[in-house]
Amino acid sequence: MRDPFAELERQLLRAYLAGAGYELEALLARHDDEARRVLADASRYASTKLSEVEARSHYLHKLHGEP
Repeated sequence: MRDPFAELERQLLRAYLAGAGYELEALLARHDDEARRVLADASRYASTKLSEVEARSHYLHKLHGEP
């Protein structure tokens, strides 16, 4: 089963990195500390945004009486 938020996570990562002037593929090919730091920052950003999306989704389902 595919994670329904996987594509959204990739898009959030790419958006964060583009805003910081980086490309995901280029950073993944690097092995330096800066690349690891920027990827970690992007991952935290995407995780935070995904948490917001999931919380809103659960809230809306609860409002509509759905499990």
